[in-house]
Parts: sequence; structure tokens; C-alpha cells
Amino acid sequence: MDLSPPEPLNFAQHLFQANAGRAAKIAYVDDRGSLSYGQLEERSRRFAAALLGLGIRREERVLLLMLDANEWPVAFLGCLYAGVVPVAVNTLLTADDYAYMLAHSRAQAAVVSAALAPLLGKAMAQAKNEVKHLVVAGGAETLPAGALAFDSLLAAHEPLAEAAATRGDDPAFWLYSSGSTGKPKGTVHTHANAWWTAELYGKRVLGLTEADVCFSAAKLYFAYGLGNGLTFPLAVGATVLLMAERPTPDAIFKRWTGAAAKAATGAALRPTVFFGAPTGFAGMLASPALPSREAVALRMCSSAGEALPSEIGQRFEKHFAAPIVDGIGSTEMLHVFISNRLGDVRYGSTGKPVPGYEIELRGEDGRPVADGEIGDLYIKGPSAALMYWGNRDKSRETFQGGWTRSGDKYVRDADGYYTYSGRSDDMLKVSGIWVSPFEVEATLMQHPAVLECAVIGTEDAEGLTKTKAFVVVKPGQAVGDADLKAFVKERLAAFKYPRAIEFVDELPKTATGKIQRFRLRERERGGAAS
Repeated sequence: MDLSPPEPLNFAQHLFQANAGRAAKIAYVDDRGSLSYGQLEERSRRFAAALLGLGIRREERVLLLMLDANEWPVAFLGCLYAGVVPVAVNTLLTADDYAYMLAHSRAQAAVVSAALAPLLGKAMAQAKNEVKHLVVAGGAETLPAGALAFDSLLAAHEPLAEAAATRGDDPAFWLYSSGSTGKPKGTVHTHANAWWTAELYGKRVLGLTEADVCFSAAKLYFAYGLGNGLTFPLAVGATVLLMAERPTPDAIFKRWTGAAAKAATGAALRPTVFFGAPTGFAGMLASPALPSREAVALRMCSSAGEALPSEIGQRFEKHFAAPIVDGIGSTEMLHVFISNRLGDVRYGSTGKPVPGYEIELRGEDGRPVADGEIGDLYIKGPSAALMYWGNRDKSRETFQGGWTRSGDKYVRDADGYYTYSGRSDDMLKVSGIWVSPFEVEATLMQHPAVLECAVIGTEDAEGLTKTKAFVVVKPGQAVGDADLKAFVKERLAAFKYPRAIEFVDELPKTATGKIQRFRLRERERGGAAS
């Protein structure tokens, strides 16, 4: 492909230059108000100057634990402009998770939404590194001792005159990727990676323009959400709606119909492009408050995070006359690399490779498989991460020369369409978020009544994945499923708890005592078919 990023490349500066003629246009609308493109640039450059003024040096890390609000893109782009590396993290995790990420990234500063400041405070007390500066965003009434207020920090600094002279291959930001075992992996992306995803997917597949209003249920800390809510719309001068609360059907409908934007700005701004996940689409279709076609302005939707069942896509498009473009991406590749596209949507399939990416399906011998055969999915493309920070073994396992191993299994048909066939390991995606069955099992095993357990994914009537735990109770003990669910919720992020629990006398095992989860999956499929 005859396409290459400019050099040198600072991605924040690149976006500001691309929107130099749109200073008055609205870039973001959150729950409290709007931010124009001119304000976005000015505030981001002020934050860049503030970071340097605090003594944060180029390529040092800054943790971003922030709800989706106007401060998020300001902090992220400000870091990039200064050559500092933002580490964007999931807002649904525990203090233990954040303590690990602070220590692992050696973050020199942290920016946190006021509502999450107490949780981060616990993490900072546990972390082995010492965060030198804590910045609290969102208008906190009281600040933790020694903390700085985001708005006051910006007001105290003039915009940084020049962006850091970064190059395309320089580290730009981190995202944490979960694994089937062990701790989350710090996935290091470059300035050019963001540029490539905007050019190859945002512009050429989605066809976004400055006339679009984008709204993503996936939050900005996800690789998927970062493209949807920052990289792609800002690359073309579009407007973005941000939502701090959970993406429930009612919350989404308030944005679709313009009610939320009107309350925040006085203008009933309605999204033209919506980015979601299959679980969310299913929940919206089942809601009694589902808006009419006339109440929304959607021209298309994007889906990723898990395979979109064909029935959900067909029902949605029939109701709204807006197709859902389903695709697959990953934290490691930064965004979508196989996708359906407007005018070529085949529900039940993930579509075809995004131009600029090569796809191979390989068998156990490492060789490409024939059409119609299931193989392990490998991707070659320009947006692949540099590495997992401080994890050479996992980096080698995933990033193999020019190819990236996804961990997914796919099949390609004779027409070149790819269809999802499951995971290569036991990882699960629930509501578009990775869940490690091993982590859930380890937590269940802490309960005094649990002898053994195994966690698998099962499909509900909509074809969506839910977690189910099979539990063997210790002799003489008794415990209910509600008690075990509550036990897990108290110790892990709420989305990780098993949605169903079945008590069994024993678990299927190999001769060496290894639990055979595939036997449990077969049992579930057999029960569903009977």
C-alpha cells in the first residue's frame, strides 16, 4: 500500500495541525459541557507544559485512571505532545490491580477522576513505587493531601510552544492487555500506530467525515474505545459524545436521542455513528425503551469485542435502517484488522481483512490451513505494538517477526470471509471485556466451602458469552450460588463474577489430575441441544 506516516511524527501535534481550521467547532461533549477543537489544543498544550513543569521527563509514564469526560483527551494528548507516555487503565478494576500497574509502569504521576481518587489512594499505598504527583480531575470538593486540581494546574501554565520531536516508532502510550494466566501485560504502542489505525480503518473502512457525530459505549481506556472516541474522529474533524456512566440501554438512548447533549449544552446533538459490542446491542433490542427509527440519527454502527450473532445484527438493522459493521481487533494490534464494511455486511461473519493488513490461519504445524478449516489467527500489519513491557517471553510468544499471534481461532470461506471459531486458550470475553477463568477460579477457591471449581464460557439464547462456574463443595459444607457470586464480587471487579453456578460431585480430569474444561463445554453444548 502506497501510504506512510509523516516523519517526524508527534500524534497529538498531527491531530492539532489537521484541525487547525476548526478552532470553533465542537470536538467533545461530555455530561457537563462542550470542548471546541481550539480549546482541546490549548488545554492539551497547557497540560503538556504542566507535566514538564512538574519534572516529568520524556518517555516517563503517567497513569490515567479517568472516566470518559472532556479531561480525558486533554490529559492523553497533553502527554503525547510533551513526549510523556500515558498509561490508560480500566476504571472497573480493584486497588490491587492498580497497585500492580503503578509499580509495573513505574508511573511518575497519576491523573484520576475525583470519583476514583479514594480507590487509587489505596493502590498508591500498596504500590512499591512512589507516585510523585497526583492530579485530580472532575471538580473534587476536597483533594487528597498533596494532590493537584486538574483545572488549576492547567491555569497555572501557558501552552507548551513546541511538541516533543518524537518519531513514528517512538513509544507513545500503553494499554494493559489481560492474559489467561499471570498479571496484565503493558502493551507499548507508538505514535505511528495510532496514525495507521486512523488511516486504514477510521477513514477507509468506516468512512468517517467531519460531518459525523461519534459515540462509543466502549470507554477510551480500551483500544477499541480509544480509536472510536479519539483517534478516528479527531483525524477527520468529527464531534464526539462522551459518557462517564455505565453504558446501560437507557444511558445510551439518552445520547442517541440528543437528550444528554441538550442537558449539557442546550443543543440536542445526536450521534450518526455508534460503536458498541454485541452484548450491548442485544440489551438495547430487548429494552422496552428502545427508540424509534425517527428518534435517532444513526447512519451506521460498529461492533467489536466479541462475535456479533447474525440475528442481533439483522434485527438491529431492520429496526433502525442502520447496518452494524462487525469486526475484530485487539489491544496488541490497537484496533480492527478484519471487518465487514458498508455495502458488504455479512452478518455472522467478521468480514474480510482491512486493507493494509495480512491475515493467516495456521494449523498446529504452523502452516496455513485451507479454506473451510479452523486455524489460529495471525496478523501482519503496521499498527502492531512494540512489545509487552518487561515481559520478553510473552512478547516473543505473541509478536513473531512481522506477525502477531491473536489467540483466536477462525475459519475462512471460499469467498474470503472470516468467521470466529473460539479462543486458542481458555480466556473468555464477557460483554466485550476479557475475563480469565483462572482468576475467577482462584477467587472461588478462597471460599471455605469450595473444594474444587472450574469456570467456562457458555452461550445464552442471544448467542452471547456468559461465565459459568462448576463447583465441588467440601464434604459437610453447604453454600448457595448467591453467596458464591457475592463472594467473588467482593474480591474482583464486578464484571468478572460467574453469571451461573452449578454444583457438581466431581470435575472431569485427565489421568494427571488436570481439569478438562473442554468436557464441561461439551456438556453445556449437549444440554443446550437436548
